[in-house]
Amino acid sequence: MLFRKIMLSVLFLAGMGGMSACKKSSEETPRMDVSIQQTSLGDVLVDKQGKTLYLFAKDVAGPSTCTGGCLTAWPAFYQENPTLGNGLAAADFATITRSDGAKQTTYKGWPLYYFQGDAASGDTKGDKVESVWFVAKPHFSLMIGAGQLLGNDGKNYTSAYAEGTGQTIYLVDSVGHTLYAFAPDKNGKNTYTKSDFSNNATWPLAEFSAKNVPSLVSADDFKTITVFGRTQLTYKGWPLYYFGPDNSQRGSTKGVSVPRPGVWPIVNQNSSVAPN
Repeated sequence: MLFRKIMLSVLFLAGMGGMSACKKSSEETPRMDVSIQQTSLGDVLVDKQGKTLYLFAKDVAGPSTCTGGCLTAWPAFYQENPTLGNGLAAADFATITRSDGAKQTTYKGWPLYYFQGDAASGDTKGDKVESVWFVAKPHFSLMIGAGQLLGNDGKNYTSAYAEGTGQTIYLVDSVGHTLYAFAPDKNGKNTYTKSDFSNNATWPLAEFSAKNVPSLVSADDFKTITVFGRTQLTYKGWPLYYFGPDNSQRGSTKGVSVPRPGVWPIVNQNSSVAPN
């Protein structure tokens, strides 16, 4: 009987020690500098405290344009060679030097920020602020760009395609390349591309599907069509294209003036549905 009691005590203490070791091991497991966390807006990038990271539409050209008082509300995120959680690739992260000399981490070429209004882990209060701030989603295929439209003719254009200055919001792909519609197209019908794709170099098809889009636009407005055996993304029925002479330059909008303003418009949440 005494032997049995001693053995039970030993087993109990061993079990408690094992639980303590597991708990200690769990507590000591470091959180990654950047990881993916589930929020009310789906999966988003967060730092090691679980604070949400954001993208700024005005940074579409690459450099950070948030300066001065903007940085008070939207502090820059920086971590040299960040440790990454599951589902994230080191190749998507880089470091830039801002105009003020400070460094900032980028994701897929977009500078990363915090929002001062977020208090707790998982807060996403900065999303859609002024229609130019969005949570950084880990696998987004589309983003919002914002800035001055500059045509191939070197002239500035407004969102109404009249000469003038002013900020316009427009859809770009994940790395900031502008997407265009073709005014003569119909709903779900590409009327521009030739069957031999001989004109595709000038206005290449946007050949991808839309996933994890910014909350300013609805995922339901994106579909794909087949154009002579190839897949093309559509938005509100409009087949989407790139402009070859943009030369894959982030934020370039040269196509808005070709061959005249309004023939190849940008698209955004205010675009009308393509006609049948």
